Amino acid sequence: MKRELIRLIEQIVRERGIPKDTLIGTLESALLSAVRKKYGLEPEINIKVDPETGEISIKALKKVVSEVKEPEVEISLDEARMIDPSKNVDDTIEVPVSLEGFGRIAAQTAKQVLFQRVREAEKGAIYEEFKDKTGQIVSGVVIRKERGAYYVAVGRAEATLPIKSTLPNESLKRGETIRAYIEEVKITPKGPVILLSRTHPNFVIELFKMEIPEVYEGIVVIKDIVREAGDRTKLTVISNNDAVDPVGACVGMKGTRVQSIVRELKGERIDIIPWTDDPRMLIAKALSPAMVDSIGINEEEKTALVVVSDDQLSIAIGKKGQNVRLAMKLTGWDIKIISESEYEKIKAGEAELGLEEVQRREGGIASADEQAE
Repeated sequence: MKRELIRLIEQIVRERGIPKDTLIGTLESALLSAVRKKYGLEPEINIKVDPETGEISIKALKKVVSEVKEPEVEISLDEARMIDPSKNVDDTIEVPVSLEGFGRIAAQTAKQVLFQRVREAEKGAIYEEFKDKTGQIVSGVVIRKERGAYYVAVGRAEATLPIKSTLPNESLKRGETIRAYIEEVKITPKGPVILLSRTHPNFVIELFKMEIPEVYEGIVVIKDIVREAGDRTKLTVISNNDAVDPVGACVGMKGTRVQSIVRELKGERIDIIPWTDDPRMLIAKALSPAMVDSIGINEEEKTALVVVSDDQLSIAIGKKGQNVRLAMKLTGWDIKIISESEYEKIKAGEAELGLEEVQRREGGIASADEQAE
């Protein structure tokens, strides 16, 4: 039995990652519960399990008396001196308790407590393993879908990926291997919860770190990012090394680097924008893929009037206003876009808002060439 006990402990240590000393302590607590079940709460009992041999030592602390009236907590002087000849009346002594005296109910109690404590220890080990991984990407296998979420096996743990945190155009299958961003790790009454996301903007940042060495090493820094998952992401990049083009490093030869990220995101478009402290240039680049003719800004109100050619107007605004909406979030500027023909009408005085008023509000209109200068 001793060898079987040690083998069981070592198996649990290997398979569930619970430290051996934790498991030994768990077993001692389980046995203590079983002893309490048999002998009641009065005796003070000490239990030790030898981690090498599996030897179980159970001892009850009893008082040495001349006449025993309460055998659960007292021992006669003669019996005490058989254990330790130096003992006298009113001394205390540890008396061995036989395991053979346990009944079926007491043994079942020990088993139940052991498994309960093992589960608790396993949950604790999972939390300790993942609590510092918030903000990282993990790979896992989809094991099931229920109640508005996918459940993903990540090592020994089971993580939760809410359907609302998956890409709009993806349907995950059981057995499929996926990558996801650990958004939160928390303790609940049911145990640790590892919350995953594939829609969080930081998921894209972590993918860039994984796929692009310059980003991982900090040579190229992603300053800001905005995202509407499944459709488009815009991010600004800057290089800490004048010899490294931040956009070129992220795009890669013939777009190979960024395309691997686009594939992971199921075709989501990614606009990589070189960061600049010139607001006109930043706004013009942020409206990519549209080509901007000219920009006027009001720095006090952080508003901008952008003029584009008529054929670029729908591109600049984007489907349902997405492109300009993301550009505003990325730059922090309130951007109004008008077509070149509309701007010509303003200059000609045909629109309600005159050119002077536009220039007053937007701080003057600068052409694309002037912006470059």
